[in-house]
Amino acid sequence: MFQSLRKQIREAAFGVMPLTVLIVAVNFIITPMSAMNLASFLVGALLLIFGLTLYNLGSGASIEFMGGLIGAEVSKSKKLPLILAVCGAIGVIVTIAEPDLSVLANQVRGIDNFVLILAVAIGVGVFMLIAVLRLVFRIQLKWVLLAFYGAIFILAFILPREFVPLAFDSSGVTTGPVTVPFIMALGAALSVALGGKDSQDSSFGIVGICSIGPVFAVMLLSLFGNLNVAQEIETAAEYGSFGEVLTCYARSFPHFLKEMAVSLSPILVFFLIYDIAAFKLSFKRLMRTFVGVLYVYIGLSLFLLGANVGFVPTGRHIGSALADRSTDMLILMGVTMGALIVLAEPAVHVLTKQVEEVTGGVIKKSVMTVTMCVSMAVSVGVAMLRIVYDIDLRWVLIVGYGLALGLMFVVPKIFTGIAFDSGGVASGAMTAALLLPMANGATYALYGDSPDIGTYIMTDAFGSVALVAMTPLVALQMLGLIFRLKTIRIRKARTETVAALLAREGEVVELAGYASVADAIYGVNRAKPAEVKRFSLTRIIKKKEDGNNGGA
Repeated sequence: MFQSLRKQIREAAFGVMPLTVLIVAVNFIITPMSAMNLASFLVGALLLIFGLTLYNLGSGASIEFMGGLIGAEVSKSKKLPLILAVCGAIGVIVTIAEPDLSVLANQVRGIDNFVLILAVAIGVGVFMLIAVLRLVFRIQLKWVLLAFYGAIFILAFILPREFVPLAFDSSGVTTGPVTVPFIMALGAALSVALGGKDSQDSSFGIVGICSIGPVFAVMLLSLFGNLNVAQEIETAAEYGSFGEVLTCYARSFPHFLKEMAVSLSPILVFFLIYDIAAFKLSFKRLMRTFVGVLYVYIGLSLFLLGANVGFVPTGRHIGSALADRSTDMLILMGVTMGALIVLAEPAVHVLTKQVEEVTGGVIKKSVMTVTMCVSMAVSVGVAMLRIVYDIDLRWVLIVGYGLALGLMFVVPKIFTGIAFDSGGVASGAMTAALLLPMANGATYALYGDSPDIGTYIMTDAFGSVALVAMTPLVALQMLGLIFRLKTIRIRKARTETVAALLAREGEVVELAGYASVADAIYGVNRAKPAEVKRFSLTRIIKKKEDGNNGGA
């Protein structure tokens, strides 16, 4: 237990500390804050580390476990109406529980927060049904994505420009630390039962399909409501002492405890009902799940406390100060921050871990993480560039999604599913708590004197989360393309080696001076072993057929 705790603390610190060090350095060199505001940020960073640690300790035994168990149980019935009803309900419940969505909803005016959250949740629920139907009827993921994204971009040019960024942002924030582990575990269980021989490829892509629902929901909602944002940016509190900092955190903590209790309760109640009706878990297993939920509850409460009280004001200050000083520095800071912010996203750790497990270690967690860092650096840099030059988000999205949808036809299917899942995962709690305030601060600094500042925030600040959700779709499919080309090259080399062996079958080859059988066959002298050995090529070929790679 203590060894696992130390490991999780180390991983959480590794995720949060690079971003913390960067912001502290920027504070001292470029955009100084007051000493107490900096202290507030550092307290927030510490809470993020503890929150991530508890979340990572508990999510596997609780949220992932519940999702996988429900998915396995409901698929046993083989009754499509029951499967659809349960999955649709889960889509709505877990989305309402997603804390990132409430962060976004609090910044939108002109419509009640609950109405916006409910509309987005229903959108996820409907597309959860579509994801399940895809598994049942064995429809390839690329055709589903192509059809719905095509419809989205037609709507994007019919609706007014200012509604598009919010629609795509709502898609990004719905896939966070609650939604991702639950839906991915549920999807993995369903894909095994319903996906047939392509179950491994089908286990990814469900989160990607569910992410489409909120875009449609907000676009349709914008037809009936006057969605806008406040024209005045919230001013960060100025602390006079460290005691005031701690008092602010202490006063805010009950709010986030209550928010997470309300968010997680529907999931827990749904699971308990299912347990009474079907699972009938042992008391020991049930208590282990409850302890996991408790870890997640406290962990996410601490995480949101640190993110909202410590990081939101800091992000707003950095964006505003950098935009006032130099737009080039703002863009450079966006690139650097994007590369580091993904390390602190809770849902990213869940995805990279599951990808490594499902692929049997072929796709390493470290490779996934580096690829995500690069894609985030590009996306945040482009987000700041778009704010500076007031670039229409629709054209950026058309280029990005056009490339992502095109790559679906040349990369292995599993990479398409992973890529579209990772897009929503990257745009999680840290993105909503740091990047969006930073974009708001920069937009207000550049266009604050304009009477249309509310429109500028809707068109330029909003949309930053959408870009974060888009770039991994391209980056991870590019990784898949590299993987495919590498596989082709390896197969070609093996074919040539076997052909050379067959051409000299029956000969006896001396391996003196050669490091391997292949070197001896091709005459490549790379090393000189001390002992001279002889091998029959016929025997070597037989060993290769037995899976011994031709080794002696």
